[in-house]
This record gives sequence, C-alpha cells and structure tokens, in this order.
Amino acid sequence: MPVQVLLRYYAGAAAAAGLDQEPVAVPAGTTTGALVAEACARHGADLVRVAGACSVLVDGVLDPDRTRPLAAGTTVDLLPPFAGG
Repeated sequence: MPVQVLLRYYAGAAAAAGLDQEPVAVPAGTTTGALVAEACARHGADLVRVAGACSVLVDGVLDPDRTRPLAAGTTVDLLPPFAGG
C-alpha cells in the first residue's frame, strides 16, 4: 500500500529539481535512498549530480546511509553542502 511523504529540496537541489517541495506516493517500506533515486529519475541529470553530494534528513534527523524506511507523513529534506559560516 502506498504512503504519502513530503520531499523538500533546498538550494542547488531545488534549482536542479525545479521546485522546492513535492508530495510523493511511495510503496510502504521504501527507503530514503530509493525515494531520492526515484526523484532523480523524474527530474533528470542535474538532480542526479546534486543529489550525490546532498545530506538526507528524515523528519529532521540525518540518514547518512539513506536506508531508513519511510512511513506515511514523513518529511524528507535533500540538503546540498552549504558554504559559509
């Protein structure tokens, strides 16, 4: 059964995807890595390039291995590296 999650893009990821956020329906148990891969397939090569360098947060918590299974109502943030201080 599909679950609805919110995928939010920041900075260069938003520019590459062409939007700041989007609701996405995924099969229950989909991982953050699979969600990002699916978004890259939909949005193209620019997002593929940026996403590889991004941090992924799930409900505000870093998921460095991109292996967390997603539940309904989850918010996933795709954050490129930021410069500055």
